[in-house]
Amino acid sequence: MARFDVLYLALIGIAAVVDHFVIWRGFVRRSPADPARARTVLWTRWMTVLWTLTAAGAWVWRHDARPWELLRLVPPHGWRLWVAVTLVLVLILTYMRRVIRIAQSTRVRRVKMGHPNVERLVPHDSRELRWWIALSCSAGFCEEFIFRGFLIAAVEPAVGLGGAAALSIVAFGAAHAYQGVRGVVSTGAVGTILTFVVLASGSLLPAMVMHAVIDIGEGLVGWLVMRRPQPGLKNRDDA
Repeated sequence: MARFDVLYLALIGIAAVVDHFVIWRGFVRRSPADPARARTVLWTRWMTVLWTLTAAGAWVWRHDARPWELLRLVPPHGWRLWVAVTLVLVLILTYMRRVIRIAQSTRVRRVKMGHPNVERLVPHDSRELRWWIALSCSAGFCEEFIFRGFLIAAVEPAVGLGGAAALSIVAFGAAHAYQGVRGVVSTGAVGTILTFVVLASGSLLPAMVMHAVIDIGEGLVGWLVMRRPQPGLKNRDDA
């Protein structure tokens, strides 16, 4: 493994630790006093970390003059392209049905996202929803680049493709430790599916789109629920 690869993987680990113990805990601490500002600060910091890691990874990859094909940062071709398009469309339609069903329901529901603090994370109004969409697109591109792109490509020569894929799934789940045990398990399950999509299609691009769709869909569901009046809670006016 190249020297810069080791340094970059160490940087990913450091970023995960800072995220869990500094960024997330800061959000939890600020949230009771000013939840709206706490969410905006959290999302801004997450996007900053994601794009910084992605830019650093791209620099390392180009520094060693390695082709993007090894990183799977190329579009799928042939039948793989059509399978990828079908998977994306099915995912979009699934979330559309879920969102429409919740929007038309007259029952009050609560968001369940695996950890009590994560309920504070979802967007509560239209302005926050726009922030969430930007965050979701950033996570879709950057996290796929980091975990299923760079990490797999960097460690595959040392541990083989299977070992590299397993390591990426574990690292992806651990990076979402703020969601609690259930959140880590569910995130790991999603990571497993996205890893399979990447390896089967030979491309990061379908997984990037699917990742963004999942995050946007979950945000829409949370927004629809949180903008409804809930017993014992005072919702802010939708902006």
